[in-house]
Amino acid sequence: MRAKTVLPAVAMTAVSMVLTLAVVVMWLGTAVPWPVALVVGLGIDGGWLATLAYERRLAAQGDHNRAVTAVGWSFGFLAAGVLIAHALTAEHSAGAWLAVAWLPVAAKALWLVHSMWERTALTPVALDAIRGIQQEARDEAAVARARLRAEAATEETRLTAVTEAGARVARVQAKTAQTLSSAWSTLETARAGEETGRALTSVTARVTPGVTPRWELPVWGPSEPLTSRSLESAPVLTDEALDVIVDEIRTSETPALSYREMAARFRAAGHSASEVRLRAAWKRVA
Repeated sequence: MRAKTVLPAVAMTAVSMVLTLAVVVMWLGTAVPWPVALVVGLGIDGGWLATLAYERRLAAQGDHNRAVTAVGWSFGFLAAGVLIAHALTAEHSAGAWLAVAWLPVAAKALWLVHSMWERTALTPVALDAIRGIQQEARDEAAVARARLRAEAATEETRLTAVTEAGARVARVQAKTAQTLSSAWSTLETARAGEETGRALTSVTARVTPGVTPRWELPVWGPSEPLTSRSLESAPVLTDEALDVIVDEIRTSETPALSYREMAARFRAAGHSASEVRLRAAWKRVA
């Protein structure tokens, strides 16, 4: 892995040094003796190489020196400036020389990338641990997403079932209400009709002639539940006590009440007696 960053930097540095030396020799060789031009070129390359070697030594020790780094970049820009100046003054192939003038700066940038890679490099054990942690996190996230999707689907199914059940209950209630309304309308029609009303109330004519009580509609609505005390058997009345109660109820109004009215009020008052005994008491007091 280290070779992937150091080899390109070394190669570009070598190419930049060769180009810088060649340009200095060709450019200054016309003005000064070529040995002097060679010394100048080697001085630029040597200074660049020395600062680079010192930077690498500091990096290997985990240290960093800004002054050395600044000197190294100065040599890089100097080499690039020499290439640019030669390209601008060359009579032939000026574009080609200008195209390679950026190589010294690019070489310094590659060494910077390599130093950053070294500062952030990890051992294979650490990389395996990181990959394991990332894989575990991805697995947990996938399981959580699957769980959420399953819970959402279950909740959707439950809500659909509840909604359908509610709709069925509403339909049944509407149908029942419609049936009750129709039955109530029929009862009201029968109650309001003259002939049907007379036929329904004629059963009382033989007991109390001339009395035809109004036939009431049955109660349609909530009814009160029976209490436990109402279900308990009332104490049995003696004949004397029964006669007294029947006579009091019968003569409570003027004219005297009929047997049916008396019997209704007798039971409404909470008294209990069989129909045979109640009729016998009525005959005795009437």
